Amino acid sequence: MSKLFLLGVVVVTGLVLGTEANEYLEFNVTELDRIEELEYGFSKSSSNFNPLMVGLTLIRGAGAKGAVCLDGTLPGYHLHRGHGSGANSWLIQLEGGGWCDNIRNCVYRKKSRRGSSNYMEKQIQFTGILSDKAQQNPDFFNWNRVKLRYCDGGSFSGDSQNKAARLQFRGERIWRAAMDDLKAKGMRYAKQALLSGCSAGGLAVILRCDEFRNLFPGSTRIKCLSDAGLFLDTPDVSGGHTIRKLYNGVVQLQGVRNNLPHMCTNHLNPTSCFFPQNLISQMKTPLFIVNAAYDIWQIQSSIAPTSADPHGYWHECRLNHGRCNAAQLRFLQGFRNQMLRAVTGFSKSRKNGLFINSCFAHCQTERQDTWFADDSPVIHKKAVAIAVGDWYFDRAEVKLIDCPYPCDRSCHNLVFR
Repeated sequence: MSKLFLLGVVVVTGLVLGTEANEYLEFNVTELDRIEELEYGFSKSSSNFNPLMVGLTLIRGAGAKGAVCLDGTLPGYHLHRGHGSGANSWLIQLEGGGWCDNIRNCVYRKKSRRGSSNYMEKQIQFTGILSDKAQQNPDFFNWNRVKLRYCDGGSFSGDSQNKAARLQFRGERIWRAAMDDLKAKGMRYAKQALLSGCSAGGLAVILRCDEFRNLFPGSTRIKCLSDAGLFLDTPDVSGGHTIRKLYNGVVQLQGVRNNLPHMCTNHLNPTSCFFPQNLISQMKTPLFIVNAAYDIWQIQSSIAPTSADPHGYWHECRLNHGRCNAAQLRFLQGFRNQMLRAVTGFSKSRKNGLFINSCFAHCQTERQDTWFADDSPVIHKKAVAIAVGDWYFDRAEVKLIDCPYPCDRSCHNLVFR
């Protein structure tokens, strides 16, 4: 399996990011851990952006509970306290970053910030849904905002170990230890809370959402938000099942089965129950799904990975949608159709919300330019931040589905070279 799966990002020599209107920002991404430009939508050298920096807190009591990262180090989170009307409101953001599905990849991963707190940044930027500025984050800026770091490689769901390789797969214990720690720091008194996450963290939101609801009294407003977490169980361009093979490896290696929702495992195999499409319609807690209809991670690592394209037929298309031929675009339109079918039952419930835009993107809530900015992506003139806020506070029912590519001119598409 390629390192694309390992980190959940695509690293290339250069990245061009911009809108369909050709307003491009150009970045050089040359190291695995220098991918923040893709995640947050700005260059660190930009002089007109001054994001809030929030320090890392290690969960000191986690070790006694066996809640440790892949390498046995303590897990951690970043917390910025709320104030004013948001003092008793909590937003928990689950970090993403792919998965590891075999011993070799997990050993590699534990030597990075995705598997060890020894390598985690001591401070990170809070942008988008984590921003402390009302003009950047109108509904959640003054809440208690937490980013729980991801160091287990199994979407906070595993519970096993491999002694020979010195690997700890303790994602579910990390989740519980973090919730206990945050409850002790005031989250137990929350009047309202939102569990959110991006990519592998977005999948974790779907897996843990109903558990999160059960941490609070029935009177507390609890909802969940999954960003770029709608990974589909779909064939790749060779007819194989790249992502199913990956997920099966994660589930088997990390002991995920017992921590999957029983409403699913009662009638489907564990690997199927790691796919959101088999979970979302049965969830009790209100859920909002933000997803690009042409999710760039799924295109590059699930639909058209190099392993499924040995002759390079998809090479140009997978890096730049503008280079896709008619047949490839038809294939991608078919993927969009599968995504829409996957949310059909889910969308019929009034409690749930949707924002599926026809962009070539991945993770849109933590990036400032795609969450809430002057030129943010919109559907029916509504940006992601406004759509989520309207849904969370019951200001409106939100079921926004874009027309097919290439109709949306507001997209911030990711283009690689």
